Amino acid sequence: MLMVSACLAGINCKYCGGNNYSPELTEYLHSTPHILVCPEIMGGLSTPRLPAEISGGDGLNIIKGDARVLDSQGTDVTSQFLNGARACAELARLNKVTRAILKEKSPSCGGSIIYDGSFSGHTVAGLGVTAALLKEYGIEIITV
Repeated sequence: MLMVSACLAGINCKYCGGNNYSPELTEYLHSTPHILVCPEIMGGLSTPRLPAEISGGDGLNIIKGDARVLDSQGTDVTSQFLNGARACAELARLNKVTRAILKEKSPSCGGSIIYDGSFSGHTVAGLGVTAALLKEYGIEIITV
């Protein structure tokens, strides 16, 4: 089973209220069993919402309790990001997910690149919170 960031399938769940629709991925999904997820919505955040970035590390540091996720006004939304990641991990376990196709640069779904926490558009190497947790459970992460 495949887990996919819902925004990539055209679901309007991005922080700004839009999506990251990928026609090629959506075509592929027609013939592939999959589950669509938005960890941020699953964690209790609304759409639209303020942009958020990881401060002090990456998703692995969030899981360890060594970093925080802050929105652009400085509000700590770490618990919502962790709750969403845990909900995705539980869905993955229940549905025997082996691979996840996630949105790169996202503080939830980034698989190798995330924004640096400065809200300046700069990126750094690192995992989003959900990508980090899924990877810990042995799920292969592919990003778009």
